[in-house]
Amino acid sequence: MGAKRNTGVISSTDEIKIVADPEATAASVEATETAPAEEPKKKKAASRVRSGKYVAVRAQVDKTKKYAPKAAIELVKKLSYTKFDGTITAHAVVREAGISVPLTLPHSTGKSVRVAVASDEVLAKIAEGQLDFDVLVAHPSFMPKLAKFAPVLGPKGLMPNPKNGTLTPNPEAAQKKLEAGTVTIKTEKKAPLMHVRIGKNSMDTDALVENVNTLVKSLKGKLLSLVVASSMSPGVKVEVE
Repeated sequence: MGAKRNTGVISSTDEIKIVADPEATAASVEATETAPAEEPKKKKAASRVRSGKYVAVRAQVDKTKKYAPKAAIELVKKLSYTKFDGTITAHAVVREAGISVPLTLPHSTGKSVRVAVASDEVLAKIAEGQLDFDVLVAHPSFMPKLAKFAPVLGPKGLMPNPKNGTLTPNPEAAQKKLEAGTVTIKTEKKAPLMHVRIGKNSMDTDALVENVNTLVKSLKGKLLSLVVASSMSPGVKVEVE
């Protein structure tokens, strides 16, 4: 059945799912400061009200400064005021929407991802509504059997696809590759923004920095700016040159 692997992973029906931590962060708002302007919307969104704690820690961040990766991570960890082990997420502004790149982080991000190889047993569970996997890989010959489940798998980004390597003549090898941490990250559908889970506050700072540096290298020539933040913490701009 499914295999488990710790890795960090944003998604569409064509990409492996890489989901930013469900605990909201404010960093994506700050990341959009350097993103290309979109057409004005008819209705202006209401101003967001911040808590006293957030305002206090936000004052400790120099909005005009870009911090070295290690300094940025150290500051984010220092400013995180959650009682739980917060998730650190990188919010990247790239040159254009629609960009996708493979990414293999050197250190686990603390998120468990379940990888399954399509089989009759897996299909039986899907038919019963049991989608106990995060990524599904399959051999091309198995697609006729999977086709009837497209309405269920497609909207969730779980349908095997050759573009992201989940539809392959060697699904077992693909499974091992995914278990090694190789994923595909992509922008939001209509905006040049990427949100990538880097790790947890409790992780070693150097490990988090290595994950950030790996992300920056994977986006070489495409990355315009980068902001990192922990759950409920303000964003900190990172030097990417």
